[in-house]
Amino acid sequence: MAQTTTQSSTTALTPVVVTSNPIIDRVRIDPFSSTSAVVTESQLRDQNAFDLAAALRRTPGVQISRYNPVGAFGGDQGGAVFIRGMGVSRPGSEIKTYIDGVPFYMGVWNHPLLDLLPVNGMQSITVYKSPQPQINGNNFASINLETKRATEDGIQAGARISGGYFNTFIEQADLVGRKGDVDFMLAQGHAQSDGQRLNASGELNNVMGRIGMRLGANWSVGTSFLFVTNTARDPGDNRLPRPAVAPQYNTQAGLVSAFISHRHNDWRGDLRFYYSKGEGNWLHQSGLDGDTLTNFETIGVRWKEQFSLWKGSAIVAGLDSDWISGNARFNRVAPAPQDSFNAPAFRVTSPYMALSQTIELGKGWSLVPAVGIRVYDHNMFRTKTSPHAGLSLISDWITLFGNVSRGINYPGLEAPVLSSVIPALGQSWRQLAAEELDHAEVGFKLNPFETTQIDVSVFADQVKNRYIFGFPPNVPPPPQFLNLGTYTIRGTEVAIRQNITANWTVFGGMTLLDPSIDNLPYTPKRAVTAGLNGQMGPIRLTVDTQYQSSVLALNRPRAAGAVNSESVHSFAIMNARVSYQLPQLGKRGEIFVAMENLLDARYAYRPGYPMPGRWGQIGFSASF
Repeated sequence: MAQTTTQSSTTALTPVVVTSNPIIDRVRIDPFSSTSAVVTESQLRDQNAFDLAAALRRTPGVQISRYNPVGAFGGDQGGAVFIRGMGVSRPGSEIKTYIDGVPFYMGVWNHPLLDLLPVNGMQSITVYKSPQPQINGNNFASINLETKRATEDGIQAGARISGGYFNTFIEQADLVGRKGDVDFMLAQGHAQSDGQRLNASGELNNVMGRIGMRLGANWSVGTSFLFVTNTARDPGDNRLPRPAVAPQYNTQAGLVSAFISHRHNDWRGDLRFYYSKGEGNWLHQSGLDGDTLTNFETIGVRWKEQFSLWKGSAIVAGLDSDWISGNARFNRVAPAPQDSFNAPAFRVTSPYMALSQTIELGKGWSLVPAVGIRVYDHNMFRTKTSPHAGLSLISDWITLFGNVSRGINYPGLEAPVLSSVIPALGQSWRQLAAEELDHAEVGFKLNPFETTQIDVSVFADQVKNRYIFGFPPNVPPPPQFLNLGTYTIRGTEVAIRQNITANWTVFGGMTLLDPSIDNLPYTPKRAVTAGLNGQMGPIRLTVDTQYQSSVLALNRPRAAGAVNSESVHSFAIMNARVSYQLPQLGKRGEIFVAMENLLDARYAYRPGYPMPGRWGQIGFSASF
């Protein structure tokens, strides 16, 4: 069904019966006129995605960087995600990642680690492509992974096993059930590959679970956990001599949370406490850098209430609070000195409130204005606010919308850690202010026919107060951290979904980006995705393609005066998955073949790091 939704109210549009979309499930517009892209479990299956990079690389407005078929090398440039030109800074990132609304990322270096975020056991992945203070804060864009939930009584189990080129092997299993007042989920995954060239290997392992219990008609409690342990190697720049020992990046982390929620007619809320701890270890670095061993720890609370006090109103209010700490050890090669640093604990507390009002205009039209604000209190940096406003005009066949918002992104623990590595910077990190982004977007969602959906948006983002560090003459004396410079990104996104027949769907998406500076990496002027999926009897076919124009590569450093001239050529790749239903193996039973890069294109996300040519897997799925 095409619709405009929020967690607290729903404005329904004309029902549209379509098959599963091959790329993303839908572009969603909430009553605050904010947009997001949703990838569901069916898209993960059809794209044969076994990690987050593979799951999102075809999403309009999203680019990735990786080295290997399995595993994201988190210590350098080999495992990152970018949204409309955001997330390009290292260390630190403008993007944050969440699981069930709880932050989960590398707390010390302040950026996502993709290997910490498994996609098996998830029912959906939502990409918020702009600041959305009514959803979360302390970022310019974000990604939330939602774990599977039981929707009816009974127990369902599923499993998938596949293998193929480069000694790739993938195994996933999940168990979801509900009995009376108790619901539960347990999922486990493993993926490994030797990679397309020497030292391009990776291995991912995860297990997660959830259990909830209803306490009467209105209240429920529960707890969840996630544990991951992974490794990824760096195959090296093929333009340079191969190192004697290949660098590798090992990650291990755990997340536990406990929640209590309630629902009383139009009023519902959730209070969640969480704790996460993990490590990211970069081993066998080049030169004298040796090993960098990083430990992070985060504890926090998420409280959210959603209610309606009068007809047509939708109110969201809550409080987020996070305590982030960690340490880093630098086991360098002699004669370079050994070093270690315990970072100070950072606390960010942000209460927020937002209000939208549906005004019926008659003849099937409604007007939905919205306004809200989030306030940030940081124990080290100055208080900031994130106001936002939106307006939507909705009918059965079209939604016109516009929104403005401000994103706030505080420096993370990477700032004091860098000061310990570069003593000349002293305590100048304390003079920093939060980075800011002013976002504006207008667009429409159009349903000219029951089988057609068109989404168009035009946006402008202005980044201000990006923080850097440096030495004179690149910065005023003395050597210091400071907020410097501004730039804008203008862009357009178009997504079209067309139901050809009752069983076949096509999708096309295009993103055009125009930054005001010419050295912004991973910001292609043109990026296009297209997909086709459908079913003929027991045979299901999914084909998707991706085109990306040439871009500067390598993340944008924080060092003042750093110049990035590395680039990768444009590329176009095509992938396909064909499956044959096997009812003997259950409702989801099938045997499948998945092929990547069918056209055998030569492409890379980083110069000197070619991605595989044509490769694939064969496997089967079962459910009980």
